[in-house]
Amino acid sequence: MASKIRNVAPFFCILLLLACAGREEANVEGEADRQRPIVDSLNNESSASQGWKEPMLYVLGTLQDGGAPHMGCDRPCCRNLFLRPATDRKVVSLGIADFKSGSGQLAMFEATPDVASQWHALQSLSGLADVLPSIFLTHAHIGHYSGLMFLGREVLGATGIQVHAMPRFRQFLQTNGPWDQLISLGNIVVNSLAEDSIVQVTERVQTLPIRVPHRDEYSETVGYRIMGPNHTVLFIPDIDKWERWEHDLKHELSLVDRAYLDATFFDASEVGYRDMSEIPHPFMVETMDFLGALSAAEKSKVHFIHMNHTNPCLSDTSFAYRHVVASGFHIARMDDAYPL
Repeated sequence: MASKIRNVAPFFCILLLLACAGREEANVEGEADRQRPIVDSLNNESSASQGWKEPMLYVLGTLQDGGAPHMGCDRPCCRNLFLRPATDRKVVSLGIADFKSGSGQLAMFEATPDVASQWHALQSLSGLADVLPSIFLTHAHIGHYSGLMFLGREVLGATGIQVHAMPRFRQFLQTNGPWDQLISLGNIVVNSLAEDSIVQVTERVQTLPIRVPHRDEYSETVGYRIMGPNHTVLFIPDIDKWERWEHDLKHELSLVDRAYLDATFFDASEVGYRDMSEIPHPFMVETMDFLGALSAAEKSKVHFIHMNHTNPCLSDTSFAYRHVVASGFHIARMDDAYPL
């Protein structure tokens, strides 16, 4: 019996040595796996610090000028929001962050009544907490520029915020209060844009103002083509009807990688079939029908934005929302991020 044990003993020793070696090798591999995220994280931080991180576009708001809950609205869509405000109901705005130049650069498209929270959101999302954004305006309707008032002495008391507007809009700001006071006190500096003329937004992002037909009581109305080093975005939050535009929407879509388009109303029933000459906007169903023959890839570029408080697409459980998505389009969402 003793001899049998002696004969088997070397075999067990060999197995023990192999097992130990296996555990040691596994431990080395496991340690490498544990270290890899740390190394990658350090590499990412190093890349960002050296300016290798691509510029980003953020959705800071998706609603029409009056926001939600809407003043004077007693419908369920507003009643519940008066009781329990929602953090994702902000007036339409986009933000740009460029991490290349020094500590970075920020820009906002539109200065809405929600500018305080949107300003903060842009700084937080980008990590550029101490950077003040420049501002690009589309037109002089209250949801798109009235946030400028918060830059004055009553609130921020800013110095030299760069604001970009079309010539007639610039003149309107210079000759009407309280906006002229922002200029005289140096809170803002208003730069004049030119139609179809490229302007620098940040070091690596440019934009092209494009005139669109809309109610131009106090200013021109423009959309923007926003061009980064890798991707281009079309932003048209307000337009009367696509057929009134001298540009072809389908062609404009072919020039960009993503488009944020006017989605004020879903269809005619939403506004009680009223005369749309007073509030001209393309219904979402009209836009989808107009673009319906495009490829799935082209349709998927469209992200609807600037929704009225009555728009059923504000609820992702509504038939309207499901219809838009099933048709190959998208609804813009707060805090969405898109690399430029």
